[in-house]
Amino acid sequence: MKILITGNLGYVGPGLVGQLRESYPDAELIGFDTGFFAHCLTNTPFLPETKLNNQLFGDVRNFNPEILNGVDSIVYLAAISNDPMGNRFEEVTMDINYKSAVKMAQAGKDKGVKSFVFASSCSVYGEADDFAKVETDMLNPLTAYARSKIAAEQDLEPLASKDFVVTCLRFATACGFSNRLRLDLVVNDFVAGAVTSKRIDILSDGTPWRPLINVLDMARAIDWAVLRGPENGGNFLAVNTGSNEWNYQVKELAKVVSGVIDGCEVTVNPDALPDKRSYMVNFDLFQKLAPNHQPVFQLKTTIKNLVENLTEMGFDDVNFRKSLLIRLNVISNLIQQNHLDNNLNWNRK
Repeated sequence: MKILITGNLGYVGPGLVGQLRESYPDAELIGFDTGFFAHCLTNTPFLPETKLNNQLFGDVRNFNPEILNGVDSIVYLAAISNDPMGNRFEEVTMDINYKSAVKMAQAGKDKGVKSFVFASSCSVYGEADDFAKVETDMLNPLTAYARSKIAAEQDLEPLASKDFVVTCLRFATACGFSNRLRLDLVVNDFVAGAVTSKRIDILSDGTPWRPLINVLDMARAIDWAVLRGPENGGNFLAVNTGSNEWNYQVKELAKVVSGVIDGCEVTVNPDALPDKRSYMVNFDLFQKLAPNHQPVFQLKTTIKNLVENLTEMGFDDVNFRKSLLIRLNVISNLIQQNHLDNNLNWNRK
């Protein structure tokens, strides 16, 4: 079996590569990434990509279809990966998250690829906190990031067939430690603040709802989707991916973190504008279809693991929101140093 993983040099990639190598020890695993965050390694004694057979560097907006020769499954992680970056680079977000995903899926189908796994998002539900949303409920995207995910899902669906199975995993909000850690995620942000300054600063009024999933449980779900057959969910499947127990209000998350890390002060921003990105999500379908690949991590153990790794790193940056553990800061820094242009193309000269 040969699996191509796009966007593997990001937050999800290290855990996914480890998961796939464990599940398919004899598989040929190929990474394909432009390398924006390749250098953002955290608390690892070795390069996670040594578990790959090959690491290719390239842009999904401009890929050579020959990289798909002999590939059985494509895992499409490549993305402008959060709302702040999506808002700043809206056109690029649509190109990478949507248009290039569909283009690669079509090329893969033409090359005989058997399955396409797309990392989508529960953010497609937008302002929807009145009840837990199921896959057939109305979508209400509020950001460029969410719109790009919906557009990709819509154009991937017609490509699906019994010989080309498409799975769109609508992931809950990621959290937890990775060997390419991000702190621009709500739980990770709260833990970083608690570790460095004994403060948890809620940037909103704390009322929005968020479903969550540990980044390593995301890898387990992708593992399932790689070999999902059409008899288990259909030729095309868009499925909420997470667990019902992990629907939390932001203020509840802060309380759990402060309960794990003693002596934390929790603050709420009294001047915050209402955060309309609030959604509870129902994960019953995922539980039914993937009973052997359900999330195994608990929120408190996820928090403790983050604390342990940050401590081992000697992490003490109270201004971490300005650091290179924030993805937008990495991109902005590369642009300022003239390594990237404003369309996020590498300056090769």
